[in-house]
Amino acid sequence: MKYDVMLCKITEKKRLTADVFDLTVEAGELAEAASAGQFAHVYVPGKTLRRPISICEIDRAAGTLRFVFQIRGEGTAWLADACPGDTLDILAPLGNGYSLGNTRQKAVFVGGGIGVPPLLEAAKAFGENAAVLAGFRNEESIILKEDFEKYGNRVLIATDDGSFGYHGLVTDLLKGLDFTVIFACGPVPMLKAVCRTAAARGVPCQISLEERMACGIGACLGCACRLKKDGTEFYGHVCKDGPVFDSETVVWEG
Repeated sequence: MKYDVMLCKITEKKRLTADVFDLTVEAGELAEAASAGQFAHVYVPGKTLRRPISICEIDRAAGTLRFVFQIRGEGTAWLADACPGDTLDILAPLGNGYSLGNTRQKAVFVGGGIGVPPLLEAAKAFGENAAVLAGFRNEESIILKEDFEKYGNRVLIATDDGSFGYHGLVTDLLKGLDFTVIFACGPVPMLKAVCRTAAARGVPCQISLEERMACGIGACLGCACRLKKDGTEFYGHVCKDGPVFDSETVVWEG
């Protein structure tokens, strides 16, 4: 895994919802090395630990990385206050991303809330061969719908309160679809349901786990997760071995 630290200038900033922000940075070699599903660690002044932010989109021609994140504490609040022209100290690209395989196959992408942004770079490679199922609390929290559609993806939205699209769980939308591979990112209950569907259908499934990451490179051992291989269970680490895993290798708690 090749990663580096770079001071990256912010070139564009958008506010997508009340607490979700969209930043694009000049990243040069970091953008060239990055792949769908990886993440970056962003330094926040005055904080000991960097903040892990998923890579939403990569533009290698322009040498930029795009991050869409939600304010969840002091670190991300500081990041939300950054403006175009400011520089960010970024360690990237980190972790193992999605293995896309044949992008002409019928793929379905399932995301929940802030788990939707990490899917964009992967989904756009499939174009019209991809269906994107995105779940949100309500209409006001919907993000990136037009971005997926721009690349030809079919987008289906589910909201908890029924204010937009399907009223119910985003995983319910899988029932009427024909697909040969699943990619997912979001809360654990959603991922568990996705994995059950994949197993029942007999299709491969890759999931991105969300976990608190301190070092981002597997040194601190803080983001341990239970995995299995050849019938043997062991502990891996989300930051180094993931964040993307084959669904059949993950051992769920409870």
